[in-house]
Formats: sequence, structure tokens, C-alpha cells
Amino acid sequence: MAYASGIRRIEIGLAERVAAFFRGLSDSRRRYSVYRQTVRELAALSERDLADLGIHRSSITTIAMEAAYGK
Repeated sequence: MAYASGIRRIEIGLAERVAAFFRGLSDSRRRYSVYRQTVRELAALSERDLADLGIHRSSITTIAMEAAYGK
């Protein structure tokens, strides 16, 4: 009787782990860049412009976090 198992052990080598680390680092830098740009652009708006958008100045960082990180 023959029996075949479909389970394979996946080996992740050092090169793949290093590549994944740098991909994660690149993604983090990109997200932080989006965060900083959003804060910069919203902070540059006047109180009236922010009010027209329905944004209070104290919520700028929260909005930037949501834009960059989805939190």
C-alpha cells in the first residue's frame, strides 16, 4: 500500500530572511513618509480650511496615522 503525504517542510534560508527584513524596512519607511507628508500638509492649512474639511487641529496626527498605517 502506497501512502503519500502532502506536507512539506519549508526551509527559509538566510538570504530570504534578510530580503524580508529589508522589504519590511522599506515598507516602514514608505509608510512613515506618508505619515509625515499628511501631517505636513494638514498642519499647513488654516483653521478655516480645516473647519471646512471637518477636521480639528488636534486630530491631525490621528488622521495621518490612519492614512499611513490604517489604524
